[in-house]
Amino acid sequence: MDYDFGGKVALITGAGSGIGRATALAFGKSGASVIVSDVNEQGGDETVDLIKQTGGQAIFIRCDVADASAVDEMVEQALKEYGHLDYGHNNAGIANVQADEWDEDVWARSLSINLTGVMHCMRAEVKAMRERGGGAIVNTSSINGLTGNASQPAYVSTKHGVIGLTRHGALKWAKDNIRVNCVCPGVIETAMTEAVASNPQYRAAMENMTPLGRMGRPEEIAGAVLWLCSDQASFVTGHPLVIDGGATVA
Repeated sequence: MDYDFGGKVALITGAGSGIGRATALAFGKSGASVIVSDVNEQGGDETVDLIKQTGGQAIFIRCDVADASAVDEMVEQALKEYGHLDYGHNNAGIANVQADEWDEDVWARSLSINLTGVMHCMRAEVKAMRERGGGAIVNTSSINGLTGNASQPAYVSTKHGVIGLTRHGALKWAKDNIRVNCVCPGVIETAMTEAVASNPQYRAAMENMTPLGRMGRPEEIAGAVLWLCSDQASFVTGHPLVIDGGATVA
């Protein structure tokens, strides 16, 4: 579906690659001015260049979402650049696939980025959106936020938390005309899954997790994010939208 986001401003965290980059590109192609945010400056700059190559408008702002003051500064800089904020896709996250997540340092880092980072972004975005008279926020959770995973306690816990935080925000800010939803991707071909998916045996296992028999594409998640931000979803809030090729119903 083609959207017209002309005159709108969208902020995407974790936009240096994967789902965040795909969402930033989709917003740019749809006419929105895009704030590309990531801790990876090279990836963020590449995303901005890709948006501009398609005729879109974008800037890069480096931000570690675990740092509340850095998030506030990011939103302030976005407002200075574009004057307002309409949409936020809080996508930055880490998986720690190879780490011992029972290690307290790993647990704390996962929590600070995957959950507390989303809270920091929501709080700053809502302040800007109130001045605009409304807006839409989409957080990135996971199917692991709905089910479970025996090997990733920190990741699973934080992604469950994102859904809870989304539902809280939907109720709290409905009166401000701000809708808050989240997407729950299944196995998607991103840099986060590349290390595992490069092994043919592991890739086959991930593909077999879904009735559709393949991994998802970042663009498929981006399409859902844009729909949730669009007027077509104007009566949708507090919803965890599952995009997993049927994995959670198999």
